[in-house]
Amino acid sequence: MINYKIFISIIFIAFTSISCSNQTIQNNSEWDKVDKIIAGIKLPVIPSAQFNLTEFGSLKELTTDIKPYLDKAIEKCSSLGGGKIIIPKGEYFSKGPIHLKSNINLHFEDGVVIKFSNDPKDYLPVVFTRWEGVECYNYSPLIYAYEQENIAITGNATLDGLADNENWWPWKGKTEYGFKKGMPSQLDEYARPRLLKFDEEQVDVSKRVFGEGFYLRPNFLQLYKCKNILLSDIKLINSPMWVIHPVLCENITIKNVKTVSHGPNSDGCNPESSRNVLIENCYFDNGDDCIAIKSGRNFDGRRIAVPSENIIIRNCVMKDGHGGVVIGSEVSGGCRNVYAENCKMDSPNLDRMLRIKSNSLRGGFVENIFVRDIEVGTVSNAIFLIELLYE
Repeated sequence: MINYKIFISIIFIAFTSISCSNQTIQNNSEWDKVDKIIAGIKLPVIPSAQFNLTEFGSLKELTTDIKPYLDKAIEKCSSLGGGKIIIPKGEYFSKGPIHLKSNINLHFEDGVVIKFSNDPKDYLPVVFTRWEGVECYNYSPLIYAYEQENIAITGNATLDGLADNENWWPWKGKTEYGFKKGMPSQLDEYARPRLLKFDEEQVDVSKRVFGEGFYLRPNFLQLYKCKNILLSDIKLINSPMWVIHPVLCENITIKNVKTVSHGPNSDGCNPESSRNVLIENCYFDNGDDCIAIKSGRNFDGRRIAVPSENIIIRNCVMKDGHGGVVIGSEVSGGCRNVYAENCKMDSPNLDRMLRIKSNSLRGGFVENIFVRDIEVGTVSNAIFLIELLYE
């Protein structure tokens, strides 16, 4: 165990002479870019129309299964040009995913709880996704949008993926997550190894169909090729895998969001091949990285070649996790212009403050990473770690 009580102002100190006046000027000019990046992040523009979910079903019907009524509300709202869909206070069950559309604010009244089904069959048919940085068709994320714009999810709600050592997590193939000998898992030859082989051989994406029988867990919330996104005040718990995963997105604001999930690969937030991202005033307590910035794995990452860039992380709290702010390992498309400041990281179960992980097969680049005013209490491994032999 390593106990620190320090404030970190500049990273890469071994490579940078901070006493040099020119270097100080350069560092200040780099931080001056933060305001410009934030000013360029467009918030979603949502029409003023409002729809209460009780217009589409009774409270009794909604609590039994909110999904069909949410689907109807989203379709109706979308057909009329968009607006705010209000979910009244209560505890609900969703037998399947929520698929969002453009120009909609899905707004929860204070005290809403939605528990999502943990039956994998409820997340079929498969959708186009990225799984650990590789394109494929797999189970739908619990909340999903594809090629939409002006999307908001707001309000003081708890969204529960109901993943545990009996559901979803055993697919990791590790005994600490409920796996027992003889159970199927993502480690089976026809599951994750097959997907990675498809990537290596660059098999046509239309033929990379997984889903039932292949044991690749879905993300909790994935927005794919979307822009102008706001996630505010929600709490996401017990995710099958990565919690918040924007892919090829632009203009993302994530504020006052909590992620609490201690399963395998339960990263809190994974901006992937995305640009203009603000993550602020958030709380992360996770079984894997708190924030991990990615841009595609190996051959797919290099083929698509879209970096993650212009990412601001500020005023966040990181508790448990493999790393507070992490870059990689799926970073074949590159990563640049990351600014992290005024965060607090303190837990005996937090391994590292800043971590960059990759290997010789990934390719890509990592440049212009700036960190200041990070309060580090206790971490179990290191303040800063670069790994070049990460799987």
